[in-house]
Amino acid sequence: MTNALTRRAALALGAGAALGTAAGVQPAAAAAETDRVTAPAERIRRVYERQKAKAGGTWHSHVALVDAAGVPRPVVEDDADHVTKGYSVQKLAVATAVMDKVDRGELSLGQKLDLPADIILGGSGIYFLHTVWGDDVTIANFLTAMLLVSDNTAVRMCGRVVPALEINEILAAKGFTHTRVEPVANPNRFFLGDTTPREMHDLLWRLATKTLLTPSSCDFLLGILRWINGYHDGIRRTMSSAERSRVATKYGADFNTLGASRHEAGIMFGADGAPALTYSLFAEGLGDLDNYGATHPAVEAHAVLGRAWFDVVERVTTPALAARQALVPFRPVDGG
Repeated sequence: MTNALTRRAALALGAGAALGTAAGVQPAAAAAETDRVTAPAERIRRVYERQKAKAGGTWHSHVALVDAAGVPRPVVEDDADHVTKGYSVQKLAVATAVMDKVDRGELSLGQKLDLPADIILGGSGIYFLHTVWGDDVTIANFLTAMLLVSDNTAVRMCGRVVPALEINEILAAKGFTHTRVEPVANPNRFFLGDTTPREMHDLLWRLATKTLLTPSSCDFLLGILRWINGYHDGIRRTMSSAERSRVATKYGADFNTLGASRHEAGIMFGADGAPALTYSLFAEGLGDLDNYGATHPAVEAHAVLGRAWFDVVERVTTPALAARQALVPFRPVDGG
């Protein structure tokens, strides 16, 4: 499938270049005009194929566009059932398990846990930056840190209230076959484990339609994922603050023996707050191993995809869905 997509991308680019030459127009302008008149699903596929070919590596992806009847129709299924390391995208599954216990009354968002020094992890996040520890933090606090800034210590905090085996049991009960954390000797700790693009799409879609958890729990998680202080290097890079608030996204990055991995999964919402497009992008075998910034080729590809797909969402018919997100404009506050 990977080779076929790459060939189609090359043919599409070649056709665009030929059109531009014949009409006396620059190739980029010709490609833009071609995209303007192409059906929404085909525009989504074309830009995906171009950016995948440009970034390199091996991609496993699922992208669905919601039709006028409110049904998510797959438009990109690129090895979508491949089982892969989710890395920090998998924090969505961990948060789901915690909120499931909140919904059942076994935990509460206001419940506090201590934050001892021996639980602190480095890498992404904020807690390791404190340099001194000992706070009591709520479950709501560390879930927000885990999803907004991908805090790694927060994963350990989640494990204290939902052990690894219980997380996997909850995910299995929700119908996920491959999305699992990887237990270790300490029952309250784990590696983030595996998922598939299709299962991550299912998780996101059920979150957006408020069927994965109770509506209030879905709104809580989506509110964090949509907040404008979150991850901006990829899908949301070239968007206004109002546009960013319409995209709930989670990024994951690491490396393995294949090379670098750069993942991103999320949901775009229409102007009315209804879910309009889901994306699950898992790319591995990439170069630029130590570049975790906006200039990594796969992350640059995500930025192009985000802008192009958001523009498609702006043009499509509003889906017939009751589930909505409240799109409250950002307002700065100057202390006081």
